[in-house]
Amino acid sequence: MSITNQDFDMQIRLRAFEWLSEQTDVHDDILPRELLRQGFMFGEQRIPLVSPQGIFKPKLLDLPLTITSSPNSPYDDSLDQSGYLIYRYRGTNIDHQDNVGLREISKRGLPLIYLYGVIPGKYIPIWPVYIRDDDPSNLMFRVEIELPPNLQVTGDQVSEPIQEYRSRVMKTRLHQRSFRERVLYAYKTQCAVCRLKHKELLEASHIIPDSEPNSPLTVNNGLALCKLHHAAYDSLILGITSDFKLVIRGDILEEEDGPMLLYGLKYVHDSELILPSSLSDYPNKDFLDYRYQSFRSAI
Repeated sequence: MSITNQDFDMQIRLRAFEWLSEQTDVHDDILPRELLRQGFMFGEQRIPLVSPQGIFKPKLLDLPLTITSSPNSPYDDSLDQSGYLIYRYRGTNIDHQDNVGLREISKRGLPLIYLYGVIPGKYIPIWPVYIRDDDPSNLMFRVEIELPPNLQVTGDQVSEPIQEYRSRVMKTRLHQRSFRERVLYAYKTQCAVCRLKHKELLEASHIIPDSEPNSPLTVNNGLALCKLHHAAYDSLILGITSDFKLVIRGDILEEEDGPMLLYGLKYVHDSELILPSSLSDYPNKDFLDYRYQSFRSAI
C-alpha cells in the first residue's frame, strides 16, 4: 500500500468513526443492521459497514474495516486476562483472505471498528480497536480497545488501571447494554408483571442483583419489568417464587391508597409471571428462589 493509498484508507476510517459517533448519539449506542448495511457517504461513494461475513472489507479499501460478532455466532468473543478482546478466525484456514487481511491490519497498525451483536439485527459499535496479536495455533486474534489519553502502557507491562478500563468498557458498554436488549427481546418488549409495552418505560432487572459477584449477565438472570415493578422488586415489595408466582408483601396489601397501589401492586398479587416464549430464556428457578429468600426475610 503506497503512502497515497494509506492516506486514502485512513480518511475513510476516520469518516467511518465520525459517522458512528453521529449515529450512536441518535440511536442510543445500539445501531440496527440495516443502518450499518447502508453505511455512510464518502464523496460520491456509499460505504457499508457490514456484510454476511464477520470480517468485512468495503470495495474502496484493500483491507478490512469492521469485525463483527453475531448474537447467534458459534464463536465466543471474550476478554483475556490482560483485557484484550479475543476475536476468532474466520474458519480454520489461517490463510483465508479475511484472516490474512486482519494480519496485515495488525502489521500496519490500522484501526478497525468492532460491531458487537446484541440481538438479531442490533449491534453496539466500539472504535477504534486494533489487532495486537495473531495466534494461529488457537485460530484467534487479540484485539485492543484504544485507551484514553490518561492511561498509558509502559514497556510490555499492562497496568491494573488499564485492565480495569478495558474490562469496564466490555462490561458496561457491551455486556450491560446487551443484557438489557436481550432481556427485553426475550420478553417481547413487555413487562413480565403487567404487560406494559412502552420500551422507554421498561428495564432489565437482575434476579441475582448485579452488585453481587456471582450475578451472571444472562437472560435467565433477567426479567423485563416496567419502572414501577422493577423498583418494587428491588425494594422487596414484590417477590417472585421459583414457580413464577407473584407475591406482594403483606403490609403493602393492608395499605389503603389510590389507584396506583390498587392496580399497580395489589392487583398483581397471587398472579403468574409472564414468561418468554423460549424455554431457554425462562428465569432460572434457583436464581428466583435465592432472591425470594431475601423477600421472605423482609415480610
